[in-house]
This record gives sequence, C-alpha cells and structure tokens, in this order.
Amino acid sequence: MSKRSSREKLVEFAGFFENFLNKNTSQAMAGRVVVYGGRGALGNACVQHFKKNNWWVLSIDMVANETADANVLVERDASWVDQESSVLSQVGSALSDSKVDAVICVAGGWAGGNAAKDLAKNSDLMWRQSVWTSAISAAVGANYLKPGGLLSLTGAKPALAATPGMMGYGMAKAAVHQLTKSLAGKDSGLPDNSLVVAILPVTLDTPMNRKWMPKADFSTWTPLEFVADLFLKWTKGEERPASGSLLQLITQDSVTKLVPAE
Repeated sequence: MSKRSSREKLVEFAGFFENFLNKNTSQAMAGRVVVYGGRGALGNACVQHFKKNNWWVLSIDMVANETADANVLVERDASWVDQESSVLSQVGSALSDSKVDAVICVAGGWAGGNAAKDLAKNSDLMWRQSVWTSAISAAVGANYLKPGGLLSLTGAKPALAATPGMMGYGMAKAAVHQLTKSLAGKDSGLPDNSLVVAILPVTLDTPMNRKWMPKADFSTWTPLEFVADLFLKWTKGEERPASGSLLQLITQDSVTKLVPAE
C-alpha cells in the first residue's frame, strides 16, 4: 500500500475541517435577527436572550452593543432620510446575501408635557425616538426580512386613549400603532406572509424606572425577560398572534398577559 503524500493528507484535513465548521456553525446559529435599539434596557435584554439561544444578532443603535455579532451605528443628528439610507447600507453590508428571521424595534423614549410648553420640542424628540426608528425598521424588513418573518414595533397602551400630560409621546406612539396596521395590510412592501405586531407596554421593569419610581408596585411592571422571550417565540413561529395586532402587556401580581387592543 502506497503512502499518501503530505499534500493529500493536507487536502483531506482541510476538507474535514471545513465540513466540521459548516456543521457546527449550522448547529450553533438558529437564525438571524435585527434589534433596533439594541443598547437600551429592553434592547439589550433581547440581544442577550437571542444570543443565549444561539441566534446571530445585529444591533442598531447610536452606541455599539458588544454582545451582538454585528452593529449598525446611527448618527444622532442626521436627518430621517439620511438615517434610513445609512442604516440600510450598513445592514446590507453586515448581512451580505443573507436574510433575517426578525426585525425587532424596541427603540423609543418618553417625554411629558402638554400644549402650554415645549409641545413642538417634545413632539419632535418623541417622533425621532419612536416614529423614525419604527419606519426605518419597516424599511429594513422590506429589504432584508425573510418571507414569513417577524417585524415587531413598540407602541404604548396609554396611546390608545388621550394623553394630555404627555402629548408628544401619545402622538408618536399612536403613529406607531397606525404604521403597524398599515404594514400588515396588502401591498405594504413587506415579504409574503410577514407577521407585523406592536407590543403596547404599560411600564417595563427597567433599572431606570426603578430608580425614578422606587415606591411603585413592581408587581405590575412587565419583566424585560418576558418580552424578550415573547419575541423569541414569535421569531420561531410559536404562539403567533394575527398580523396587525396591537398587544397590550398587562402585568398584575407579577403575571403578564397579552391583551389585544380593541
């Protein structure tokens, strides 16, 4: 029996190693998701939860999330149009020819105030934090979401009614609710069979909320882990609601229920 040359052995090893990498990479990565607002409290919880469950995660925010596999950075002072253009370009570069299973937008913020003072200022801030990010997430979904994928936006339960003490916030979140309905409609530009939903929290259990409301009843606050796991289930095709749903997150006695808005 003739001895194999060193080159033949090297070629055989290279083939074995490539097959090993492909097999284990496939096993390790359950899929791909984009988290817009990946450095916020909820966004970071989502990044960590998906990573824990072996998903490839791209974070979009003004600051990088070191836990994510890739980051897209948003320029704070850029216009809405320029932010969208930059985000789409960076996401395309990060994904190459790949598509994602979910685009999850949890970016946002809060500002109070009524019509008597700084209405335009507060409304502009809320629009940037909630509406711009939601609309750009929709554009990311239209370009990079797989057919049957998930696009989740973040509305707010208070915006289902009047919000005289936080007008800018209420307007912005109501716009997100409308956008959710429109994206779920026919000819919205999203891939076939996409699921579009909006979560409508009341109060999320974040460190900042606990800092500013230390005497609140925390048993009525929704845990970040619950929301992150909800996104994971929907991304995997489990317990999915109807597309276009506005889902209130109602927490009582530390138990959270999903209540569709009427």
